Amino acid sequence: MTIRDFAKNIYERLLYRRLRVLCRRELPKIIIGAHVRPGLLLDNGWISTSQKSLDMLKEENWQNLFGNRRIGALLAEHVWEHLTPEDGLRAAEMCFAHLAPGGWLRVAVPDGLHPGSEYIQKVRPGGSGAGSDDHKVLYTYVELSNLFGQVGFQVDLLEYFDSNGTFHKKEWSSKEGHIHRSSLNDIRNVHDELVYTSIILDARKP
Repeated sequence: MTIRDFAKNIYERLLYRRLRVLCRRELPKIIIGAHVRPGLLLDNGWISTSQKSLDMLKEENWQNLFGNRRIGALLAEHVWEHLTPEDGLRAAEMCFAHLAPGGWLRVAVPDGLHPGSEYIQKVRPGGSGAGSDDHKVLYTYVELSNLFGQVGFQVDLLEYFDSNGTFHKKEWSSKEGHIHRSSLNDIRNVHDELVYTSIILDARKP
């Protein structure tokens, strides 16, 4: 092992230790699959995790971070499309099990009913967009809602296109989970043209 590898290993251990401390707070708010380093405490109290620190499909990962504590909220922006349908259902079950009653999971994925052909080409499995080579599913709002409804969540759709190409949007707050790839926050959506949006929903545990 080189000195650089040794230092990196120590640094990652320190980050994970900090992450565990943050996750043992009362009803923490957790970002799944964050692009920033795990263990950061972001605006509005959200805690970032990566797949390495929290693999949703592995119960031991949940136990290592949270023990028997329940989670207040989860946020997953463009994560579920990287899971097979079977793993997506399993991940939803794991989230449901570890959320506190009244807690919620905010999810955003590429929209399979977006009317833009260039958009679909970029986000479809094996498409031309960044990361699409690992996309497993291109969801519609019906399919995504049904997935979370199956495991007991109460689903509230926030943004989506329907089969007629009509865009639907409810008012929602970034305090309950900030979605960059949304009608309001994506910088590509200028001059009232919805170039890039996502299906966004809240799945709440009764």
